[in-house]
Amino acid sequence: MKIDWDRRTCARKGHVTYAPDDPRLRVRLHAQTALGDVWRCLRCGDFALGEPHGSGPADEAPLVPRGKVLRDLFILRFLAIERAVRGVFIVLVAAAVWKFSNSQDAVRKLFDEYLDVLRPVFRHFHYDLDHSPVVGTIQKTFGYKHSTLVLVAVLLVAYALIELVEAVGLWYAKRWAEYLTVVATAAFLPLEVYELTEHISWLKIATLALNILAVLYIALAKRLFGLRGGRKAFDEERESASLLEVETSAGVLV
Repeated sequence: MKIDWDRRTCARKGHVTYAPDDPRLRVRLHAQTALGDVWRCLRCGDFALGEPHGSGPADEAPLVPRGKVLRDLFILRFLAIERAVRGVFIVLVAAAVWKFSNSQDAVRKLFDEYLDVLRPVFRHFHYDLDHSPVVGTIQKTFGYKHSTLVLVAVLLVAYALIELVEAVGLWYAKRWAEYLTVVATAAFLPLEVYELTEHISWLKIATLALNILAVLYIALAKRLFGLRGGRKAFDEERESASLLEVETSAGVLV
């Protein structure tokens, strides 16, 4: 089912109307009814009853996102939410690592006590906890120095901040955030591929696939790094999608 992004957005945010000074253009956006004046919405194209939200020269009218631009904004905000959730999760992990670094011996002692209790239970089910990869990984972390764990916590916080900055920038469709997302995400792709060679899981595969798609989509759809005409072609595409631009062109041709 095709989504009407224009009407969908107007249903949530309301119409956006504008009264241009140019009489030829003004008559294409205005009509009179028994209920009063109606003005054509610059987003969805429907006529809305009441006074326009603004007026003045046509080139000073607000550039209202429409159609494909709104779809792209929806996708960017989905990625922004994903980045925000990931950033918060990484902050929690960093806090856990920091707390663990300050009470490493106590945690090791508690872990060993629980391991002694659980070892007979798992042995009953023919599972050797002493040779478990998960247990081995946890035991290995107990050998890390305090300074190493602190460094890991600091790096995790830095990574989380990048994710959260990306989230805010993508939510507001900032071009610098799109560049940051593509560069930062692409930089971590080799690490994600390496992790898959160590241990394959559906979560890792899904994360890698999402990040690859995000890099390709943002770089191509937003014409970053000069792709598909670069910034100039991107701005021209946005302006050509403006209803006011369409009506201006139609008025010139008539």
